[in-house]
Amino acid sequence: MTDSLPDVELKVSSYFSEVIDTLTELVAIPSVSWPAFDQTEVERSAEKIVSLVNELNFFDSVELLNAPIGQTQKLGQPAVVARREASPGYPTILLYAHHDVQPPGDISLWETPPFVATQKDGRLFGRGCADDKAGILVHLTSIRILKEIEHTPNIGVVLFIEGEEEYGSPSFENFLSLYRAKLESEVIVVADSGNWDTSTPALTTTLRGNVTFKLSLRTLDHALHSGMFGGVVPDSFTVFSQLVSSFFDKSGSVVISGLEKTQTSALSYSEERIREESGVLPEVDLIGSGDILSRLWTQPSVTITGVDFPSIENASNTLVPEISARISLRVAPGQQAQDAFDAFSGHAEEFLKSKAIFSITDVSTGEGFVADIQGWAAKSMQRCLSEAFGNECVEMGVGGSIPFISSFVDVFPGAQVLVTGVEDPDSCAHSPNESLDLDSLQKAIVAQTLFLLRCNQKSI
Repeated sequence: MTDSLPDVELKVSSYFSEVIDTLTELVAIPSVSWPAFDQTEVERSAEKIVSLVNELNFFDSVELLNAPIGQTQKLGQPAVVARREASPGYPTILLYAHHDVQPPGDISLWETPPFVATQKDGRLFGRGCADDKAGILVHLTSIRILKEIEHTPNIGVVLFIEGEEEYGSPSFENFLSLYRAKLESEVIVVADSGNWDTSTPALTTTLRGNVTFKLSLRTLDHALHSGMFGGVVPDSFTVFSQLVSSFFDKSGSVVISGLEKTQTSALSYSEERIREESGVLPEVDLIGSGDILSRLWTQPSVTITGVDFPSIENASNTLVPEISARISLRVAPGQQAQDAFDAFSGHAEEFLKSKAIFSITDVSTGEGFVADIQGWAAKSMQRCLSEAFGNECVEMGVGGSIPFISSFVDVFPGAQVLVTGVEDPDSCAHSPNESLDLDSLQKAIVAQTLFLLRCNQKSI
């Protein structure tokens, strides 16, 4: 047995061209889990992963599984679950990733075809290459090398490749309930996040929660001539714009009573860096108060993500009676999503009193995450990441949400949950021209291989 860095690096390097070829094959399957897209592609993606897992000849069982969505009879997207039992006294490590991807969006904005993996300047471009099909390759390759070095490893390994994460994991809680015994583990590695940059590895230690909903408000029972009634009779957009303004102070920080803020990390993140990484125009000021990372990771935010209102093309000289908007409320780590939603709805009710009638529908909540990184697994993963990247692993927050992680914590309260990933600030996950840094991918495989080898020496 060897878990030395040079030996593992050599193994990973010998397989890396094959890793890229396999990742290219997976990217070519447009496994968008949203109902408006061809769902047979998600099934084809899952079946491809089953074949790749079977080629390892490592697991006691490999299954393609579904669970019902909520209280309905409709089944969620297919997930791949493979399990190898641990020897007595050794831990079981669950390795999570997802094989579904975001829609490609506006194809004209892509510099390369979204479902044709394309190498350029040390990066691989294509939808899902970073989020999260690279995570699948990290798992498969690290298991392959673990088996080659150890032959009959002591640790147990569960591979869980979900098929609906990008659509909000609607069957996830039922899936955990139905297949809890198949997923039971002491350590859960979620390869669906990123690193501080391409040379600095990270464990993600906080994630914001999220509440999304549709808010509709009405001021009139029918449209009116804007010349005859404007200036006295309120139209829906004017009231809606006033409501949105009430969410923020002059700096742009959210000031809705009851929304919490928590502390951020000691990492430094300059205004110059966020401008470069986000594409904020030079003429535009940033919003919010406090250090930038607290604004990104541990303060609430409110974003209007869509509006139903007449287009300019269809505009007429009328006071429009009703407006509807899709709203995303990001919740500070540690605050319950329902409590945050209650604070928002209370604010809206108070503000709109005597201004409009309103309703909030289609509410979806997802909890945030605060990691406990004091356990042996987190410390081991941090050491392995530091060795593989040649730089100290940092603890990083993420402003986005991965709600299913809180479900893992609820169902397996004794498990240590580690959030890793291959994305970097230039990955453009969910956007056109998604990509990953190939050197970071190779180092991520090295780190996880070291981690599994060292877990194999860990009795519990």
